[in-house]
Amino acid sequence: MNKAELIDAMAADAGISKAAAKKALDSFTGNVSGALAKGNRVSLVGFGSFAISKRAAREGRNPQTGAAIKIAAKNVVKFKAGAELSGKVN
Repeated sequence: MNKAELIDAMAADAGISKAAAKKALDSFTGNVSGALAKGNRVSLVGFGSFAISKRAAREGRNPQTGAAIKIAAKNVVKFKAGAELSGKVN
């Protein structure tokens, strides 16, 4: 499911216009991104949790040349599915 299909499904389920569903989805993603950028965790009971994890610097290999390269440290977003979501997909 892509973003357009999700907006269509949200609009149909909630009985709202596609424009309102798009605005709601954009608000959700913007607020989650903002909270994660501040270092906060976002938890949706039954769905899952979004959190920031630090990935350490490491050495990797260029797959074309085999030369060693340095990969910088960075923050990555982690998602852990909640019990209800896990139960629905299994």
